[in-house]
Amino acid sequence: MTVSLVYETHSISTDNEAGIATGWLPGKLSGAGRAGARELGDRRRADGIAVIYVSDLERALETVRIAFENSAIPVRVDARLRECNYGRLNGMPSETLQRERATHVEVPWPEGESYLDVVSRTRELLADIAREHDGERVLLVAHSANRWALQYLLDGRDLAELLAGDFDWQPGWEFTLGSVA
Repeated sequence: MTVSLVYETHSISTDNEAGIATGWLPGKLSGAGRAGARELGDRRRADGIAVIYVSDLERALETVRIAFENSAIPVRVDARLRECNYGRLNGMPSETLQRERATHVEVPWPEGESYLDVVSRTRELLADIAREHDGERVLLVAHSANRWALQYLLDGRDLAELLAGDFDWQPGWEFTLGSVA
């Protein structure tokens, strides 16, 4: 049982440009983000994608709407692909997030969740994808915490090290999904 997973982040939001860590707030794409979403569509429309799973947060939904406008690829909206919930700190300055992120591997943000909580919901989603999409190529469009969860679960990377580093953007990441424990 194997699934080819492609992971893409949502496009640049107005919050990203303003130095705000949006968290579970909806957010919206900037002009550059809308252009980036079109580029994502150009990159992935003819990439053999069987289905798209997307976070239910507006900035990710807007990315997929723009990228795959008039596409026949089915889209599944899934809240398990949400960014980490920073609780009372949703909308905090990005510099605060970068400074404190690694302290929340196991400890939830105030009134929010930990990064291991993100890993847990990502694991549940991957188990469903593995059951439903054997042999297919699946696109996930989500947030930085989800990429770290994938790297932890599928590549065996150390979560604390991932969180201590920077989020280096690139045009997609490729993963192979077997059975998920």
